[in-house]
Amino acid sequence: MLAIIEKGGSDFEPDSKADYSNSNYVLLTYMLEKIFSKPYSDLLQEYIVEPIGLTDTYVFGKTNPNNNECRSYRFLGSWKVENETDWTVPLGAGAIVSTPTDLTKFADALFGGRLLTNESLEIMKTIKDDYGLGLFEIPFGENIGLGHTGAIDGFVSVYSHFADGNISYALISNGRNFNIGDINKAVLSAVYGKPYELPEFYNVVSEDLDIYLGVYVSKKIGLDFIVTKEGNTLIGQIGDDVFSFEAVDKDKFKYDPIGATFEFNPKKNTMTLFQYGAKLVLRRKK
Repeated sequence: MLAIIEKGGSDFEPDSKADYSNSNYVLLTYMLEKIFSKPYSDLLQEYIVEPIGLTDTYVFGKTNPNNNECRSYRFLGSWKVENETDWTVPLGAGAIVSTPTDLTKFADALFGGRLLTNESLEIMKTIKDDYGLGLFEIPFGENIGLGHTGAIDGFVSVYSHFADGNISYALISNGRNFNIGDINKAVLSAVYGKPYELPEFYNVVSEDLDIYLGVYVSKKIGLDFIVTKEGNTLIGQIGDDVFSFEAVDKDKFKYDPIGATFEFNPKKNTMTLFQYGAKLVLRRKK
């Protein structure tokens, strides 16, 4: 693992800027284990879990549904079980099982001064180039929370603490076919008494999707974009990446995890991709 990290090299000189790095959290895990002569899982229990009374937080192993643990899933017309990463790979970068209840308890304890000295907490909260130490800002309107997000093997999570109102919030998902950001916005809007709109869903049946099926190409990406279907869901594949489209209107679909919208024109045999302000037209092979 150290050889892999070393081979990646450095992106910039230390203390010249800040950016996120999973490798750094792995290295910190090795350092802690060497300094304390204890495994990471024991350190987590001794210094965080037990002092603040968490009940469902620990370093994960192979998922055991009989222990009230859930698997993660990807939606491709139907839910498919995700592969599992061995915990020895991510270590401090994402090898922890928890629940929203425990995460909010953790946030209350961390920002309430029960885990660290005030001096250490202030260092953590100091933001440089959008990052603090193990924290970054999570804005909600004029309210700025501090917390962290996570994603591994189809699981996604977020916890944040908003000093305005002393609010701790956490969300965990083990499978997505809906924009998690919209859920966060709705929950926090309710907490802060702000208006919000419930989402509208556009339904299609399997036969409606036949006019979109095929292989789409563009010289700019150099790969075939294959569009198939499974049941009432349109499926896209480019290279080894497979994902499900969400129907939002006639001839219009989206895939939120990459911020992409797709508009089909069956008569012209085109599919237009809109992503982060860019536009790309792909043409269907005959």
